[in-house]
Amino acid sequence: MPRLNDQVRELLQEYADLINITGGDAFRARAYEKAARAVGGHPGDLAGLDLKGLQQIPGVGRSTAEKIAEFLSSGRITALETLRAAIPAGVREMMAVPSVGPKRALALYRDLGIASVDDLAAAAGADRLSGLPGFGERSGEKILHGIELMRQSGGRTLLDTATELADQLVAALSAAPGCTRCAYAGSLRRMRETVGDIDVLATAEDSAPLMAALVELPHVAEVIGSGPTKTSVRTTQGVQVDLRVVPEEDWGAALVYFTGSKAHNIKLRTMAVRAGLKLSEYGLFEADGGAKVVSETEDEVYAALGLPWIAPPLREDRGEIEAALNGELPDLVQESDLRGDLHSHTDLTDGLAGLAEMVDTAAARGYSYFAVTDHAPNLVMQRMTDEKMLAQREQLRQLADRHKKLRLLHGTELNIDPDGGVDWPPEFLAGFDVCVASVHSHFGLDRAAQTRRLVRACENPYVHVIGHLTTRRIGSRGPIDVDLDAVFEAAARTGTAIEINSSPQRLDLRDEDVLRARRHGVRFAIDSDAHATGHLAYPRFGVGTAQRGWLTAEDVVNTWTWQKLKHFLRKDAVPR
Repeated sequence: MPRLNDQVRELLQEYADLINITGGDAFRARAYEKAARAVGGHPGDLAGLDLKGLQQIPGVGRSTAEKIAEFLSSGRITALETLRAAIPAGVREMMAVPSVGPKRALALYRDLGIASVDDLAAAAGADRLSGLPGFGERSGEKILHGIELMRQSGGRTLLDTATELADQLVAALSAAPGCTRCAYAGSLRRMRETVGDIDVLATAEDSAPLMAALVELPHVAEVIGSGPTKTSVRTTQGVQVDLRVVPEEDWGAALVYFTGSKAHNIKLRTMAVRAGLKLSEYGLFEADGGAKVVSETEDEVYAALGLPWIAPPLREDRGEIEAALNGELPDLVQESDLRGDLHSHTDLTDGLAGLAEMVDTAAARGYSYFAVTDHAPNLVMQRMTDEKMLAQREQLRQLADRHKKLRLLHGTELNIDPDGGVDWPPEFLAGFDVCVASVHSHFGLDRAAQTRRLVRACENPYVHVIGHLTTRRIGSRGPIDVDLDAVFEAAARTGTAIEINSSPQRLDLRDEDVLRARRHGVRFAIDSDAHATGHLAYPRFGVGTAQRGWLTAEDVVNTWTWQKLKHFLRKDAVPR
């Protein structure tokens, strides 16, 4: 179940969207958007905060605090419900379609009477949208693609939300009487970017206390089915959880069976058959006679099939079994390998925490170096100036005096223009320690233009990292149309790292693209893109994506020592 802060964040964001869709004050809508980000990024729990405490959250004013307080006491926000009543639910759903948004949704409703996503799909398919103001020839095509994207993600949960829920479940069940082991498995253990349901495994002599502990959890809304070996529930947020309790001696076989993808497991079972064995969730057995060979640990199960243990993020049938047979499995990068973070924001632009607070939190993570990379002036709404950036640089130097073990890097996140140029002239860029360059606009350029702009950005001698390369947002915005192989070739040639953006809403690059980029010899940076102190923990998810892309620590520049990273930041040749 999402934490309370995230629930409130979603409600405030919805309120901001409804202000926009009903033609309300744009400044007021932006204030609620900022408050939504502030609440979502606030490290403490909102529960128990009074009106004064809520107003101490940066970005939360009195009016917003009153609405939050109302929700905390009654579970509702009257002003939000009033706006909801003014707009049909189907129109609100249309707002979530990539490339639609609040203003277009209202125009579609008022001008064409389109009041649902199904109506919108039919209108786009019949080419009824091109005559509307603000809708071009390709609008229908883009909207149909957006609807498909939204429906593909329907019913799936983002990795951070699923992980938080699974951690809570494992902690609660581990405390149940008689539980000897408990862990989550399935696609979540494989660190997939979204999760359909959550598989939890546990061991106990008597399963009844564990099954009772699951169904009695406060955020369980429905019991789908219950028995001595498996219980399935649905949480208040609609996530299905399947708990299986197995004997202690079968733990390893069950973990193998319920972790691997279908294709990975089929290959394992095929190998077992060829060896005269039978593999199931209960163990590895002799085909003739049915005697159990092994089942207690994953290592034993894999070893009995002639394989070393295969890390869960690799269990997708992408060549991991062949690599294991040949002794070629990668030594995957770990979160503990990260020595720093090269992409973060403060409240100087769109972050929620001050410079000192972000630096203190990075220091507490034990980093060797940390880069502050606020937005550059071409992202006009951030109101960046040369003077503000230079003042921040001086503040960072002063903070360095109290953080002797943390090397502070002053950087910026540049905007890649449609022609591939970036903010600021070379003489100003030369003053930064690190420059991340990202696409923040003109997402609809054709493939050739998108490719040119990114290749040119890689060729800029002051650009060290390309941030969130495809610009996607999971379930809400698809990737730009770009020749990724051409960009990867340029990045490898120029010594420019490609970011694995760890924000759970982005996870950009995708794991499949990480695999492609790795074959080109690209270096990577696993960054948080933090906009709040709590976001500095996001690299947990970026590392999972990197592991799914078969990356080692050597492939990731922010696992390197400062002495080695210095050469990279000068775009010196760093041998692989």
